[in-house]
Amino acid sequence: VRSDVDEFWNAFEHADTFGSLIQPNEQLIAPLKAAVEGVDEFVHGATLASARRAIEQAEYLTQRYSVAIANPPYMGGKNMAPRLSAFARDRFPDSKSDLFAMFIERSGELTKRGGHVAMITMQSWMFLSSFEELRKKLVSATAVRVVAHFGTGAFESIAGAVVSTSAFILAAVEDRDTAGVFIKLDDLPNENSKNAALLETAATADSEIRFELSGGQVAQVPGWTLSYWMSPALLAAFAGGQRLADVADPRQGMATADNGRFLRLWTEVGAARLGLALPSREAAAESGRKWFPYNKGGSFRRWYGNQEYVVNWEDDGRELMAERPKSVIRSPQYYFCESASWSKVGTAEPAFRYFPAGFLFDVAGTSIFAIDHSTLLSALAFGNSVVAREMLRASSTSMNLEVGTIAELPVRVRSSDEIEGIVERLIEIYRTDWNRDERSWDFARLTLFEHPKTTVKQAIESAIAVGEQATSIARELEESLNRQFAVVYGLEESLSPEIPIQNVALSANYLSRFGSAAPDAARHAASVAAVLDLVSYAVGCMLGRYSLDEPGLILADQESTLQDYLAKVPNPSFMPDQDNVIPIVDGDWFEDDIVARFRTFLRVAFGEEHFEENLRFVTESLGVKDVRDYFVKSFYDDHVKRYKKRPIYWLFRSPRGSFNALIYLHRYNPSTASTVLTGYLREFIGKLEANLEHQARVAAGMGGASTRDVATALKEADRIRKVLVELRDYEHDVLFPLAGQQIALDLDNGVLVNYQKLRPALKDIGLTKGANSE
Repeated sequence: VRSDVDEFWNAFEHADTFGSLIQPNEQLIAPLKAAVEGVDEFVHGATLASARRAIEQAEYLTQRYSVAIANPPYMGGKNMAPRLSAFARDRFPDSKSDLFAMFIERSGELTKRGGHVAMITMQSWMFLSSFEELRKKLVSATAVRVVAHFGTGAFESIAGAVVSTSAFILAAVEDRDTAGVFIKLDDLPNENSKNAALLETAATADSEIRFELSGGQVAQVPGWTLSYWMSPALLAAFAGGQRLADVADPRQGMATADNGRFLRLWTEVGAARLGLALPSREAAAESGRKWFPYNKGGSFRRWYGNQEYVVNWEDDGRELMAERPKSVIRSPQYYFCESASWSKVGTAEPAFRYFPAGFLFDVAGTSIFAIDHSTLLSALAFGNSVVAREMLRASSTSMNLEVGTIAELPVRVRSSDEIEGIVERLIEIYRTDWNRDERSWDFARLTLFEHPKTTVKQAIESAIAVGEQATSIARELEESLNRQFAVVYGLEESLSPEIPIQNVALSANYLSRFGSAAPDAARHAASVAAVLDLVSYAVGCMLGRYSLDEPGLILADQESTLQDYLAKVPNPSFMPDQDNVIPIVDGDWFEDDIVARFRTFLRVAFGEEHFEENLRFVTESLGVKDVRDYFVKSFYDDHVKRYKKRPIYWLFRSPRGSFNALIYLHRYNPSTASTVLTGYLREFIGKLEANLEHQARVAAGMGGASTRDVATALKEADRIRKVLVELRDYEHDVLFPLAGQQIALDLDNGVLVNYQKLRPALKDIGLTKGANSE
């Protein structure tokens, strides 16, 4: 066929790029060689020479070798030139992810049946999901005879941990029964130690680093990974039960393509625009709300939590739908359904969480859905069990836990009242723990106020004790599940059900949160963290977000007012600030500054009797001489960190920080900047000017001032003059022009966009235009 002949010749057009990856049609070599011999060399000299050279190269590239040995080049698909990338996709679809993998596949094609391939390559082909199809092909068409798994450090000439290698021999035979020998050298530190261990293991049949694994066993493992270190019991466990995908439905979620536009931390937007706990897409559309809970994965946490983000799904996702195909709307039939979810990216071990109805989910917030609640809880229990952990260590050795890997896990345990009861209790423990943080939308009140209002120290100690008890109960329940699953899978002899205390990932578990190496230090860190929580909550009460008298959010909508507060809390024991501006300056210049307000808060919350003791404890816990030092120097940085650079309290700040005034974003209105200017900055300037006049009189020796008093007054007058220059420039160049603009904000735009509108009047917190909400 003419097209086949043309393809044969054209295959060598870029031989300098494709080299031995070229796959010529072997059946055409002999007839084309004969045809070339009959061509007039005098007429077609140059063409004939090229044709003969191509045929000779083609003969070298046939399946004619008994042994193929190579250390092939490495190049990831993303680094390939367009021509090579297209060639890889077309000719090597199962190994296109890296050049070395293409050479593994090609070497098998060049080797005769019964021959052998011996190579040293990157180890990634053994484990990563991108090479799964290659592994299936190799296990089906060849047999792994020997693998020396070197890992990093096999070559002293190559520094760093980037190059992780393995050396291996493949037999060109179909044999899934004969076990290959694997030598585990990746834990050894350097070339010499690996070499010595390899030689020692080769000389004996009994070695702790020698393992055996057949192709048939590989085929039982989801992803067909060459996880050779698995025990026989774990390998047997893979063989029984249904796939998880047969009893539940693991799914990957949406990708907005523009998180900065479509995602927010829930604290950024107005509460009236939040659609929480809605059971369906229809209910969400009918609600008229704009922002809905969004499962975006998150840090290591089991059973419940990581509920921080919301997504713009107004009018059933109208704006997101309009962005297709850039935005990818996967599995919409499961939006707002309850689920069990795990973080796809960056988890050291699996951590599955329950999400009640009302959530949409992200590509990184991959989720499992089931036909009923009991089945979902059973899948959740299995996912968090020690059995699933070991199975996933074997079948997913990368940091990404893919949907396909989860779907293939063998499930043997059906839902039962006992398992369901344990899981429900664990969910409730972790839910309570999550909701004790003010960043939860179900936060009611500070944990300290759940205990008798004695001293702050005693309240914190009581809260820590409650956390220790919850941690102990959660640990016992999780270990109970581990025991049950280990028995069902026949792994009770090889897997311990015990859980290290630091792995109980409750926020209240200070050994998990602050490290278990020094328990006393961790407990002290928990006490300090509780004080920081108290200060943050106190500021929230000062600004009207919270109340000592009513649970949950009080003011959390666009341009909320004090009248809105009083409608919800008619007779507050602690009145929030009237004009939404709380000055923070170094010195007692304002009667109602943040320090005075905090002192009042402590008196109301814990009583007058222990006020001095409580204030002293707070001050010592914060590591400052005076609580004013903390508010002036550290509070706002802590707030910005707490709210992940999307603060809800904003700090008007002069360039050197001589003047600061705190406002609450959700109470901001177009006249707020004017209030800061006229009610606080100018008043502060007036007081400093008056003090400067006083210092000048003292410096002039008036009133019988001593020499020492004169020197002190001169120094203070010089300092005040510098501060006044700073504040007058701030007034003239920044705050006065800003106040005149009467800028309106829209909470739907999020902190990033809104913060830019008031700069440079605000403290710089490192926000960059164009950054997203992640």
